[in-house]
Amino acid sequence: MGILEGLILGIIQGLTEFLPVSSSGHLEIVKALFGSNAIAEESMFMTVMLHGATALSTIVVFRKEIGEILGGLLQFKWNEQTIFSLKIIISMIPAAFVGVVFADQLESLFDSQIVLVGFMLLLTAALLFLADKAKTTEKGVSYSNAIVIGIAQAIAILPGISRSGATISTSVLLGIDRTRATRFSFLMVVPLILGKMAKDLLSSEFTIVGESAMPVIVGFIAAFITGLLACTWMIKLVRKSKLTYFSVYCAIVGMVAIICGLFC
Repeated sequence: MGILEGLILGIIQGLTEFLPVSSSGHLEIVKALFGSNAIAEESMFMTVMLHGATALSTIVVFRKEIGEILGGLLQFKWNEQTIFSLKIIISMIPAAFVGVVFADQLESLFDSQIVLVGFMLLLTAALLFLADKAKTTEKGVSYSNAIVIGIAQAIAILPGISRSGATISTSVLLGIDRTRATRFSFLMVVPLILGKMAKDLLSSEFTIVGESAMPVIVGFIAAFITGLLACTWMIKLVRKSKLTYFSVYCAIVGMVAIICGLFC
């Protein structure tokens, strides 16, 4: 994997992480187009690092909210921040379970599985279309909602299913206010990604040395910078725009991916 490839992957990750179009799906498509010969483990490492970059950009954008949450937790009282944090923890359980129990099976899916990505993008398109028809309400996230949203996030580990699209759409279909749904969706993934990164980096599973390190570094920086811009933009866009546009986009990309995977 070259530096230019790392740069492009980083930009794509930063731009698509906060759009409901599946950043992992786009990364796998681009890797296939590059004709990358990297084994699944190396491909997975790059994906984890790029997601870490956008998790960092999320922390920067939501630094005020995160500061308030930490401040509330340090009071050691049953307050609004404690309740919100508990809901975040509950939402993490399904994805953490799937990530630990099915780690080997998931790793094999991040190896230019273009046809799979295409079908998952079609599923994302359908989910976004259904969410677009849901009525707007002012409901917050309940404990039961947190579990359901967490299950949606666990399913979204599959490349091609948008994590933000799945969690925000599920929230909207549950009747949760779009602004609250967006905030919860973006914040719930941060501890999960950072935990995954810490586990992988502390283990001997991933190793990069020499020339292979530079594309990862370049990709990380590119994903962080573009992630900052995309996250700030999407906070405003998701509140006001309809999901149909993203649904159509995912459907088109999904069909193209399936056709290319089967016939190219």
